[in-house]
Amino acid sequence: MKTAAHKQALNIAVLTVSDTRSEDNDTSGQYLQQAAMADAHSVVDKKIVIDDKFQIRAVVSNWIASDDVQVVLITGGTGFTARDTTPEAMTPLFEKEIEGFGELFRHISFLEIGTSTVQSRALGGMANGTAIFCMPGSTGACKTAWNGILQQQLDASHKPCNFAVHLKDISQCTSRR
Repeated sequence: MKTAAHKQALNIAVLTVSDTRSEDNDTSGQYLQQAAMADAHSVVDKKIVIDDKFQIRAVVSNWIASDDVQVVLITGGTGFTARDTTPEAMTPLFEKEIEGFGELFRHISFLEIGTSTVQSRALGGMANGTAIFCMPGSTGACKTAWNGILQQQLDASHKPCNFAVHLKDISQCTSRR
């Protein structure tokens, strides 16, 4: 595998969905931000919103429409409580679902935490050349998703295939950071 210096940097936005997290205690969002940056990607935006499907959808819709965002990482809101609405917020925005993301996440998670992974509604999709990955709100789940799936799939040099080739081209964007 190539080192981070040889990877194609992607523009990533991170969204934490939570009624209780703030910038001071958002360990999951902070982990995703740090992991992406450690792999030479650019984190172009990071937000926290409450568990409300319309607020979630509004933030992500703006990122999908942006010329600057290629990947959206969402942590939180994928459980079974009445307030967990991330899948319901995201599914209408997807042009294509990435069924394999949730399936693979649950497989890897099963090896780590056993049958409790059945309560994860992790999912992924594509919209307007933007890959969107929704994972549980625990930092451990974010580490599982990043280390087990996303790190490789967001690496343009990963073979035989990766998501980088499916993302919108931002190389001509003058506002790229």
